[in-house]
Amino acid sequence: MNIISYNVNGIRAAMRKGLLDWLQKANPDVICIQETKANFDQVEVEAIEAAGYPYHYWFSAVKKGYSGVAIFSKVKPNHIEYGTGIESMDAEGRNIRVDFDEVSVMSLYLPSGSNMARLDHKLEYMAMFQQYINNLKKEIPNLVICGDYNICHEAIDIHDPVRNKTVSGFLPVEREWIGNFIESGFIDSFRHFNKEPDNYTWWSYRANSRANNKGWRIDYNMVSKPLQENLKRAVILSEAMHSDHCPLLVELKF
Repeated sequence: MNIISYNVNGIRAAMRKGLLDWLQKANPDVICIQETKANFDQVEVEAIEAAGYPYHYWFSAVKKGYSGVAIFSKVKPNHIEYGTGIESMDAEGRNIRVDFDEVSVMSLYLPSGSNMARLDHKLEYMAMFQQYINNLKKEIPNLVICGDYNICHEAIDIHDPVRNKTVSGFLPVEREWIGNFIESGFIDSFRHFNKEPDNYTWWSYRANSRANNKGWRIDYNMVSKPLQENLKRAVILSEAMHSDHCPLLVELKF
């Protein structure tokens, strides 16, 4: 099973930039989308189906044009879980999960901490999400949580760790949380296979950051520990240019 995670920074804009042509070539079994910025009825879903994904599920924010997650699949899942059941989390459309026989796949979009109020919301969200996942793993041990975590874990994951140490996304409290999240029973699938620096998934639109590879690795395919023996490959697909993020792939073999 090939699973891709991609923050598209607006699904309609990404589709205009050739997202679906790229998707047909990449050909994952499942793709987890973040930051759709659209409701289901605003998207040309027939084109998504024609690209080979007849099963697509959407969880949008209450606020139009904001946040939102989706999952497209070649195979019909056994169950779709929209949100977490926690109102303060679900109002922003940040979690959707599909369950298959051998694995459950979640698309996650953690908040950013762009100002103090949003940082407080992000920290609260992180704490509630950890507890939610602790409980979920008891029911579903084979779990892959794909998405934009809006956090760099280690200094290797950001182009300038010194200057960014006081910026949300690389704050000590955020780095500690994602470290603890991994320790709670997950594998950072990319780092499982690749320990090299200069591998990023997001670049600012400013100062020619992408061309100069001044980026952040804030997107992850987190794989629960029971699936470790099923892990076959994990790569960042930096050649895809439909967003300020790029997609990342994890391959599992059952």
